[in-house]
Amino acid sequence: MSEVRHRRGDGDGTEKVETAGESDHVDSEEEKALEEKYVDELAKSLPQGTDKTTEIFDSALSGLSTRWRNWVIRGIFTWLMIGGFCLLIYGGPLALMITVLCVQVKCFEEIINIGHAVYRVHGLPWFRSLSWYFLLSSNYFFYGESLIDYFGVVINRTDYLHFLVTYHRFISFCLYCVGFVWFVLSLVKRYYMRQFSLFAWTHVALLIVVTQSYLIIQNIFEGLIWFIVPVSMIICNDVMAYIFGFFFGKTPLIKLSPKKTWEGFIGGGVSTVAFGLLLSYLISQYPYLVCPIEYSESLGRMTMDCEPSSLFRLHEYTPPDCLLPLVRLLGHDTITMYPFMIHSLSLSIFSSVIGPFGGFFASGFKRAFKIKDFGDVIPGHGGIMDRFDCQFLMATFVNVYITSFIRTATPQKLLQQVYNMKPEQQLQLFYALKESLEHRNILNAIH
Repeated sequence: MSEVRHRRGDGDGTEKVETAGESDHVDSEEEKALEEKYVDELAKSLPQGTDKTTEIFDSALSGLSTRWRNWVIRGIFTWLMIGGFCLLIYGGPLALMITVLCVQVKCFEEIINIGHAVYRVHGLPWFRSLSWYFLLSSNYFFYGESLIDYFGVVINRTDYLHFLVTYHRFISFCLYCVGFVWFVLSLVKRYYMRQFSLFAWTHVALLIVVTQSYLIIQNIFEGLIWFIVPVSMIICNDVMAYIFGFFFGKTPLIKLSPKKTWEGFIGGGVSTVAFGLLLSYLISQYPYLVCPIEYSESLGRMTMDCEPSSLFRLHEYTPPDCLLPLVRLLGHDTITMYPFMIHSLSLSIFSSVIGPFGGFFASGFKRAFKIKDFGDVIPGHGGIMDRFDCQFLMATFVNVYITSFIRTATPQKLLQQVYNMKPEQQLQLFYALKESLEHRNILNAIH
């Protein structure tokens, strides 16, 4: 095969003949060296906080080994976060939604800061500004969708908001197009590959963070129980896997996270299943926690008052033959439980088996950039993203599970769709529904 050769002057009047393959090899070596250099600089420039503590903790725990010192610090701040989580639940849906939004912004910032380090090394224009612009436009689209779904009735009665509701997706697309054109105009000839990589970086961050937080808020609207139970399961699995791994861990689980062990994985999984069933039984007794959040036309506000569905009413079940002897030891032939507990079992299995892979994914991401943590916000834990890497994956599963096995159409949701129709379409629907009710003698029976 013939080789393509070119001449390159060395500055002393002589010329060196190179093959294209040799030139590419030199360029790739130079590129590789540059990659290693910026990754090393990145690891030094980003805040990382698993081991970062205040002077008070440093002095109080100075007599402990590094292993036990990290155990104590991690335990203290775990309980503080659990306490804060309970306070947010007490604060109600609005407090939870605001918190989800704040967590989303902070997680996005921690991911983008890594890309920003690349931007600074190469002097690329507008990366950070474009990233935040896409975050704002994505939130406008997703949260606008939520407002239309759950507040459509009241929004359509407000004249100046009707335009935003009718053309919401078109406006969202236009906002995205502005960012897209902005990115194309910012391209620099020498760094096309790097800029397109960062463009993809931003969109993957939006997919992981913004989309998942939108799904979390949708889960909250289905009832606080669909938020509290899955989040608590991930917390339980994380804590118990750490405890079992700390005291009994000997067998490595995965190379991405050398500290993860099979003992911790199995111990955390069994604990999560038991904890999920117990928590589901307790929470299912409170209408405030199980009722969906809907807009009430009569009250003129959002409400969580309802008659709990059959999911949250006690039922008697005959256990399978393999469990029947165990049940009879307790003096019963049947089991009385809430149907939600069966669904809770599915959630707990997912959070125990698949949920940890969100953490493994984050570990691989951090190893690629030679960093230990995404940030230093939480002593003993690292950044916000370090704590919520598994929560986002869980949120998607819960939303898919609700859509597939739980959700049914309600008059409130159907009305919100009807109000978005044209007046003549609303009249057509009205007469068709009236005719159907009269034909089945339902309307006559009411009169």
